Amino acid sequence: MVTSRDIKEAAEGLRGIARRTPLVYVEELGAHLKLENEQPVGAFKIRGAYNAIRRMPRDVRQHGVNHGQAVAYAARQFGLRAVIVMPETAPAVKVAGVRKWGGEVIFAGRTSEDRRIQAEEIAARDGLAIVPPFDHADIVAGQATVALEIVEQLPEVETVVVPVGGGGLISGIVAGLGAVGSKAVVWGVEPAGAPKLHHSLAAGKVVRLDKTGSIADGLITLNVGTIPFAELTRERERIRGVVLVEDDSIRAAVQFLWRTRRLAVEPSGAATTAALLGGMVPHSRTTVLVVSGGNVDRSLLEAHD
Repeated sequence: MVTSRDIKEAAEGLRGIARRTPLVYVEELGAHLKLENEQPVGAFKIRGAYNAIRRMPRDVRQHGVNHGQAVAYAARQFGLRAVIVMPETAPAVKVAGVRKWGGEVIFAGRTSEDRRIQAEEIAARDGLAIVPPFDHADIVAGQATVALEIVEQLPEVETVVVPVGGGGLISGIVAGLGAVGSKAVVWGVEPAGAPKLHHSLAAGKVVRLDKTGSIADGLITLNVGTIPFAELTRERERIRGVVLVEDDSIRAAVQFLWRTRRLAVEPSGAATTAALLGGMVPHSRTTVLVVSGGNVDRSLLEAHD
């Protein structure tokens, strides 16, 4: 399990690597936005990826690492090779981001299972270390630093709304809030086409979906990780619910953020805004929406400029 010490140690290790992203109030929403889209890789994942690589024994990581755009950036900081396995449907902006940081891109199918199998084959062949995208304690501890910053920036925060893919971010935020003694509650947001945490919490165990699909490509894993789910189960009373948003609502939220604030936010990052705009999560006096990423295809913005 992830401890308070793990989280605080991750925060120290991320100094100078992950940015302390802004928390801005948006009057049109009546809520604050935690702008993780302003991270160097355009998403929160740098926190967990760097923390995981940093904590690897040198003899494990020396031949290179495998998995994700954030891993490409983190690997570059350590002078490591990075081979990144991406879905065939990956947005061009995310592929370009990996290559920008020197990552080698390998395409594999359309599901997280396709990528996992390919990643394991490459790792075995080339002696690479795999950095899991969400199902690892060091990943969760890194993502928990988002919560530390939110509480520092808004000590009176009452509600945090978080997009859910594999569960690393929401479990990290739940663990982080607990580590600093915050009483804030958490709502999760998933695409209607990928309700893996919604079903898992109802079943009391990790439920694996047969298929998923959504414009929010970062949120369509087939299941949440066992480690994130264990963390969420440990603080179940903090999770007030997981709501499901349709793709049309997510598109509208992307356009809303661009039109009103000139924020370029990818669909996965706009899911929390979609949930609030749709009245699916309750307003509190101090609500924070986590904007998880900004790697958006400009055509989604320009068509509505």
